Amino acid sequence: MNETPHILLFEPEIPANTGNVIRLCANCGFKLHLIEPMAFVLEDKRLRRAGLDYHEFAKLTTWPSLADYRTVNRERRLVCVETSASTRHSDFEFQATDALVFGSETRGLPDEVLEQPGTYCVRLPMLSHSRSLNLSNAVAVVAYETWRQLGYPQST
Repeated sequence: MNETPHILLFEPEIPANTGNVIRLCANCGFKLHLIEPMAFVLEDKRLRRAGLDYHEFAKLTTWPSLADYRTVNRERRLVCVETSASTRHSDFEFQATDALVFGSETRGLPDEVLEQPGTYCVRLPMLSHSRSLNLSNAVAVVAYETWRQLGYPQST
């Protein structure tokens, strides 16, 4: 079976970040899932500009809620990326069937997402005085670590 990790953006707010993640997913072969509500529409010109012409190469699905996504993808374990997690992303063993979950730019992930059964949480190391990374940068770091652990399937 040719499984591909999923990236979930939970209630994204900044179209340029989502556009960057679309471009990332097109280049890594990951599937992108956007959990509504979003603070923009997919036709937003800022999203299009950030994603350049990669929209046609990315596999993108929107969902009304995380529960709707989980109903269809219940075999995937959720790996939430949160600044409060104790496990570093580089110490976690990713699987091709993982769903990498990232919260909104200003609110992160709510407790009801972090506390779902079968959910794992990882963090990106930062200097002690730092609050967080830009969303699209965080997604890139975790996506590439996941892809590296999987042996960069289908890459050149």
